[in-house]
Amino acid sequence: MLNSSDTNQAFSKEKVSVSWSLFSHRNELTIESSDLPFINQRSSATYTNKITDNFGISDAEYNHNLGYGLVSAAEAVGKALGNSGFPNVPSLGGQEWGADLVQAPEVWSNGYTGKGVIVAVLDTGVDYQHSDLNDNIWTNTKEIASNGIDDDLNGYIDDISGWNFHGGNNDILDRNSHGTHVSGIIAGEKNGFGVTGIAYDAQIMPVKVLGDSGSGYYDSISNGIRYAVDNGANIINLSLGGKFPANNIAESLEYANSMGVVVVMSAGNYGESKPCYPGLDADKWGLVVGAVDQDNQLADFSNRPGSNDIAYVTAPGVQVYSTIPNNEYDFYSGTSMASPHVAGVVALMLNANSNLTPDRVRQIIIETSGNNAHGTFSNTRDISGYLPNNEINNEIEMIVNNHNSSFNNSFSDYQSLNYGESINQMPNLISAFPGNIIGDTIKRFLYNDNEDNSGKGDNDMSSIIKDITEQLQPYQQLLNFFF
Repeated sequence: MLNSSDTNQAFSKEKVSVSWSLFSHRNELTIESSDLPFINQRSSATYTNKITDNFGISDAEYNHNLGYGLVSAAEAVGKALGNSGFPNVPSLGGQEWGADLVQAPEVWSNGYTGKGVIVAVLDTGVDYQHSDLNDNIWTNTKEIASNGIDDDLNGYIDDISGWNFHGGNNDILDRNSHGTHVSGIIAGEKNGFGVTGIAYDAQIMPVKVLGDSGSGYYDSISNGIRYAVDNGANIINLSLGGKFPANNIAESLEYANSMGVVVVMSAGNYGESKPCYPGLDADKWGLVVGAVDQDNQLADFSNRPGSNDIAYVTAPGVQVYSTIPNNEYDFYSGTSMASPHVAGVVALMLNANSNLTPDRVRQIIIETSGNNAHGTFSNTRDISGYLPNNEINNEIEMIVNNHNSSFNNSFSDYQSLNYGESINQMPNLISAFPGNIIGDTIKRFLYNDNEDNSGKGDNDMSSIIKDITEQLQPYQQLLNFFF
């Protein structure tokens, strides 16, 4: 029972369930309840916002249902190299649809496969004997196997291929299947059978922080993060989560970031409006990932980004085929499967440019993900009660007609905007939702749905939208009333 008011002290002693691979027909892991209070702050906001200061990024499209959208390996690696991406290649199809969706084959065709990059998988362990993984398992070359001595003086005896923080030993074998499935998504070998991981030449560092049931302790996760950082991991994948924050994990995430290690976290499988922990810390460090299906539709079970802007992207997480113990394969679903897709993409980026810092990796991922790279929100569904476009139009018309005294002039409100004569006087209209969802509405205000668009092209439109967005503060409170 957790009765302590010091939640971090309580978490260091009390066992909590922190892993999931929901909706797998083979194995279902759940998060257990806790005596600590929890308030479900479900938000209905899924409108589009434009971030101009978070993460030092300008003009990045953010959606409160999809975050920054589908990750793109081709564009992310391209930007890491200073170019605009790579040309399309034929799709792999079939069970490799996840690699196709994140455009990994485009990167492979240019020689970037994750070689030399170490990805620590903090999970239920890894079946390091699996024939689709065994050549990609990290080895601690500073340690001599089975001599009972801590040869490298890192505090762990015979940690040849990682460490078991749940059991306090070097037994990292996966007897659950979750960690092995995650590992195959990241670095399944390209050997002509089974699966091909997103970064198929990367190395997996097994760090067992969860027991065979899929649950564990926050202390184990915190210590596992530090172990991965101190022993050479470039990326840490956390396909796990709990309901409540803990200082020890937050401090370990900050440590990882300060040491140049990128952390990728799953959002959780409750269909809630915000991620589970530690995904919530993606406002400061790392990336948090929601799950989409083969049609790039957000999975119903996937937790959304929440009302605060965080580094949230999406990746394949519905019926994903990957490795499980005993040389077998299976289809699992969950944000646990989405996170390793992004970890694999990051491995490709670091293979292409090893000088990238965690902050730069995050910035590139955000700037090249679906909402920004492709400019549409075609996969946004009408969920959580957000207002459809026609209702948004009506609300904005009401704001303009009833609350904007500056439009009292000889022209109609729409005429004035159509002729471009009130742009600089326009007090504020759309601060909460520039971008795709409201783009058509802005055009209607500017052009009054006339055939004569005053000769303005797309560049002019972008400039006008920018001007409008910069003048919006007075109406922010009013807009928040509607959204």
